[in-house]
Amino acid sequence: MSGINTAALFTLQEQDMEAAALELFQYQYRENDIYRAYTDALHRKPSEIRSLLQIPFLPIQFFKTHTVTCGSFTPELVFESSGTTQTINSRHLVKEAAVYEQSFLAGFERFYGPVSDFVVLGLLPSYLERQHSSLVYMVQDMVKRSGHAESGFYLYEHDKLAAHLQELEARQQKTLLIGVTFGLLDFAERYNLQLENTIVMETGGMKGRREEWTRQQVHTYLKERLGCKHIHAEYGMTELLSQAYSYGDGLFTTPPWMKILVRDENDPFQLSTANASGVINVVDLANVYSCAFIATDDIGKLRADGSFEVLGRLDNSALRGCSLMVS
Repeated sequence: MSGINTAALFTLQEQDMEAAALELFQYQYRENDIYRAYTDALHRKPSEIRSLLQIPFLPIQFFKTHTVTCGSFTPELVFESSGTTQTINSRHLVKEAAVYEQSFLAGFERFYGPVSDFVVLGLLPSYLERQHSSLVYMVQDMVKRSGHAESGFYLYEHDKLAAHLQELEARQQKTLLIGVTFGLLDFAERYNLQLENTIVMETGGMKGRREEWTRQQVHTYLKERLGCKHIHAEYGMTELLSQAYSYGDGLFTTPPWMKILVRDENDPFQLSTANASGVINVVDLANVYSCAFIATDDIGKLRADGSFEVLGRLDNSALRGCSLMVS
């Protein structure tokens, strides 16, 4: 497994996901000291794990307190969560930048088609002002791959952004406006537009900048002010190298190399793969060299087809800068 063909992960068929996950579990148990110690503490024997539901999920807090890697390496990228001055940030050491790039590019294009079809505009003020943001890295790479000179980032230049969007709309140019939630709301407060050729995508994140709104409130307001039929969304985090996407109404779908399970809040080892509500566990096979099996603090509802909603966060979890709103 140490010689895994990571590119093959991103052409994985859904029916092959469990077998790939079980193989990756065995590799990570051998190579990841923290994950092996955690698995051993649960008295789980790797030789007896034969299904996805038997794989231990590492609590996401370990990324704040430990170095979660398979073996020792010099990372090409280091991602850190935003957090606050009172919190300890998560750190994700990425061995190969190419794996992250393959993951987010293949994931986006699976749902939306070639990045080169879009002018990509990033409205990520708080993220641009700090280093080591996985979201900024992703959008920056997509801006470059778009091949459009008009693609780029906006900090607080709302006037320029509004004029730019209107120019692109006049040309019927497909555009992706991807923004942190408070940034999109600040922008929408000032401008009333009709964006028919623009995908507006929120990434979560109120970060104490505004009164907390439910996702429904945010989407209703943005649709009214920006003239969109739907508000799209992205679900990702520092500790993951893959993203799920929503075409609207907060219902997310994952690519085949990523899977959502939910655990019972009172019994974290009771897992469900469909038709259940609970706390979200994520399988992200792109996390080859860290840990692919993460127990998050997000509360969600999982549907029969594998799509899911994010309903909020556990009460006792630390506030994350990119936390999603309670619906």
